[in-house]
Amino acid sequence: MRWRYTATRVPAVPTCRSVRLMPTMPKSLFWNRTDTAGCEHARLDDANGLTARGTALAVDTLPYTCRYTLTTTAEWATVRLEVEVEGAGWSRGVRLERQPDRWRVVTNEQGDLDAALRAASRPPVGLPGTDDPDRLADVVDVDLGGSPLFNSLPVRRLGLRDAEPGTERRIEVAWVLVPSLLVLPAEQTYTALGGGRVRFASGDFTADLDLDPDGYVRHYPGLADRVVPER
Repeated sequence: MRWRYTATRVPAVPTCRSVRLMPTMPKSLFWNRTDTAGCEHARLDDANGLTARGTALAVDTLPYTCRYTLTTTAEWATVRLEVEVEGAGWSRGVRLERQPDRWRVVTNEQGDLDAALRAASRPPVGLPGTDDPDRLADVVDVDLGGSPLFNSLPVRRLGLRDAEPGTERRIEVAWVLVPSLLVLPAEQTYTALGGGRVRFASGDFTADLDLDPDGYVRHYPGLADRVVPER
């Protein structure tokens, strides 16, 4: 097993004072992927910020299972994200942890994902994590690739679901690619549309997200749809 540790300074956390406090019972959310074969199940408690554990299965480049644990502050700023991904003959892990003045990033790897990718005629992806943690200096939120849960972090932190239509917020996130677990800084824009919808944009990509009353994604065009248990 190979381990790497990196750290960077982090900014003070901006929040929206108008965020509604919505204490609730623990939840269990399930999404079907619409871009590939796959699904995600998240168990979460949002009574005081968010604590979530999730499992995602997908065939995206290679078949894999992804497990994550997420913790935020009461204001929904990410404190810690731990992700483990495994496939046939390989596994990877990354942990991002907010410390008083920096981000701490620790990675591990067993087997050889790049060898599995080459065997499938796919390009290698290199090591997990980041070689330059200072690039995460302005990050408050994290975004796990392929998971609709993580769009709720800025939506709830900035109070965007119920904000005036046209309200726009630009943020920088730590984008964790799956299955490589490469961590990259990424600029994202969220715009309130009204009616429980928020427009998400990153680079040339845009999607209008349909949210439930608690700010969790119901429909993410081109990525995932929530599955509601039959009563």
